[in-house]
Amino acid sequence: MRNLKLVMAYDGSDFCGWQVQPRAPSSQGTIASAIGRITGEKVLPQGSGRTDAGVHALAQVATFQTESVIPAGNLVIALNDVLPVSIRVLEVSEMPEDFHARKSAKAKTYRYRIYRQPICPPFLAAYVRHYPYRLDLRAMQKAAQLVEGEHDFTSFAAVDPEKNASQAPKGGRTESNLRTVFSSQWRTDPDELVYEVRGNGFLHHMVRNLVGTFLLVGKGTLKACDVSGILQAKDRSRAGATAPACGLYLVSVEY
Repeated sequence: MRNLKLVMAYDGSDFCGWQVQPRAPSSQGTIASAIGRITGEKVLPQGSGRTDAGVHALAQVATFQTESVIPAGNLVIALNDVLPVSIRVLEVSEMPEDFHARKSAKAKTYRYRIYRQPICPPFLAAYVRHYPYRLDLRAMQKAAQLVEGEHDFTSFAAVDPEKNASQAPKGGRTESNLRTVFSSQWRTDPDELVYEVRGNGFLHHMVRNLVGTFLLVGKGTLKACDVSGILQAKDRSRAGATAPACGLYLVSVEY
């Protein structure tokens, strides 16, 4: 058996999320079907984590085992020939037997895009959060820095223990909401405000809930220093609303 690592990009608009669902297209199910068509095997690739419906990926990682002898480079071509254009395999590589897309991951980076111009072009609407109103970027940056380090992120997690457990970092206790954020910052791009966060793992909806809270800081509804209290409260109701999925991207997974 070969243990293969896939790196793929996908447009989350077309999928119900990463995980296979009974009656809806998922990125995991689509990849599994494509592999089956090429190798004749029934496999279910294991991803580095679950992305929700509407969330995009620039470099999602998945692993699966196969008896197929198709060279890795040829498999990239073959998969992209049968996959829909909304999902592309960027790389296939042979890995040691014990390598696992999720369990072996050491860090992930997510990006959230907010379009700032008065009118959002229709071809961008599915890929950004449109918010053209005044925001205090300095306060948002200060608030973002307060979540760096190891914290219990219960206040920023969806009430979904099963999905939170599936995102646990290697060696972490699945029942714990402790995560370490290595960097958390906002930056301005032409026409956009971009949030980028890198950590050892993320709870379900954690990045989108952080963004929703930082937007409250930018609007003046909360002060930047309130974020520390929200973290300590371990209470989801204290944080902001969940930001829309369309602006979120899984940027990279590190091993």
